[in-house]
Amino acid sequence: MSRLSSDDDSRGGGGVPPTHRHYHPYQDLKVPITNLYTLPTSPEYLFQEEELHQHRSWGENLQFYTGSSYLFGALSGGIKGTVDGVRSAEPGDSFKLRVNRVLNEGGTMGRRWGNSFGVLGLLFAGVESGMVYWRGTDDMINSMVAGLGTGALYKAAAGPRTAAIAGAIGGIAAGMAVAGKQAAKRYVPI
Repeated sequence: MSRLSSDDDSRGGGGVPPTHRHYHPYQDLKVPITNLYTLPTSPEYLFQEEELHQHRSWGENLQFYTGSSYLFGALSGGIKGTVDGVRSAEPGDSFKLRVNRVLNEGGTMGRRWGNSFGVLGLLFAGVESGMVYWRGTDDMINSMVAGLGTGALYKAAAGPRTAAIAGAIGGIAAGMAVAGKQAAKRYVPI
């Protein structure tokens, strides 16, 4: 074994002076090595203005709520339509006819539900952004009022009683969603 590869020599053990040292790329930083790999848990921003901006803009809200609502409606409607298509199959149908029925039902129901949920997301985003602008704060009350307004606007053509019931259901649903989000933030470590 050569003198340069001996472990005892690299640490200076055995009374022999060390002829080489281990490479340590962070030795000149004067920082404990464990601090280099601890990542912050708070968000980091590129610009100082981003740190002051704590909520999404109205355009980001519009895209997020409309898109996610449409996606949820299309998926759930497609699943329900597929199940309905499988159930409506008749005993004498060929395989191609059954597949066609399943695809037609799934596509029709997915498109219908996706459009309905997309409109709900669009209304919710508009009312919530209006409330944030009008009140000047972004809190739970805005979301609950947005849910109430969304339900009432969506069912406004069916009459005032139906609109009031739909508004109450929308307000309760939005309040439960916000409370669930707050509970998840508090009790679920991410």
